[in-house]
Amino acid sequence: MTKSQSLLSKHAKSFNWAGFFLPKETFNKCSILYDFCRTIDDIADTDNDLYIRKKNLLKFRSDFRNKNYSNNIIKNIYLVLNKDNISYKIIDDLFDGIESDLKKKVEITTQKDLLIYSYRVAGTVGLMMAKILKVKDNYSLKCAIDLGIAMQLTNIARDVVEDKKKGRFYINHNFDSIKETIDVAETFYDSAFLAIKSIPIISRFSIIVARRVYKKIGNKILKQKNLENYNNSGKIYISNFGKIVETFLSFYDLLKLFFISSKVHLKHNEYKILNEEINIDDKI
Repeated sequence: MTKSQSLLSKHAKSFNWAGFFLPKETFNKCSILYDFCRTIDDIADTDNDLYIRKKNLLKFRSDFRNKNYSNNIIKNIYLVLNKDNISYKIIDDLFDGIESDLKKKVEITTQKDLLIYSYRVAGTVGLMMAKILKVKDNYSLKCAIDLGIAMQLTNIARDVVEDKKKGRFYINHNFDSIKETIDVAETFYDSAFLAIKSIPIISRFSIIVARRVYKKIGNKILKQKNLENYNNSGKIYISNFGKIVETFLSFYDLLKLFFISSKVHLKHNEYKILNEEINIDDKI
């Protein structure tokens, strides 16, 4: 097992589970992407002083821009970016999102800012994943961004207590805000589903599984029903048995896709908002 695969196994169990259904070469490239993204996250989330974290992120970003191939993480990600025609501008958006977390207090107060943040730190990853999976058309690539945004909103709803300890307030610490975030995430999951049919059949099932497992996290959050139960629940995750159940249910989704032909993007209005700050088409 490579270093990046071990990181994926250790830190992203839901993705690692779904990755079992990917071809080996594709999984290896996804692991390289995860290794790169995880490295950036770790710089921002370490216990080091804020000044040191900013300095380390600036250095890593500079090393990336200057193609410092003495760093294997950077060398490997460039191999993936170049092979799959992934714009470096997407990486810049990712860095911008992570950099926005490097403040003594992070506070998002509008839905627009939450959408932009979620695109930068996770929609970018969904877009790069889709390109690795050989998705070609603009509609489907936007839906891949939607899946990344949906997963990030799920993370935000799950990690309110943990984020508060870090001085990060992406949403309000009350159950209404948590529920609202899950509800919005559901609309992005729905939008993403329509385009999974564009993924080559050999990789399609893996994304269906990943989507189902992550959606289940949101369902488990809602079952807490109130803030007290939520605060006492700890880190909400899906057990291995739960993942097996969702994997079997994913066969229904796979079958359902054969009867879907719509290419109407359900998040057109949200992309108008995103494009006020970010030219999405320029990244696709």
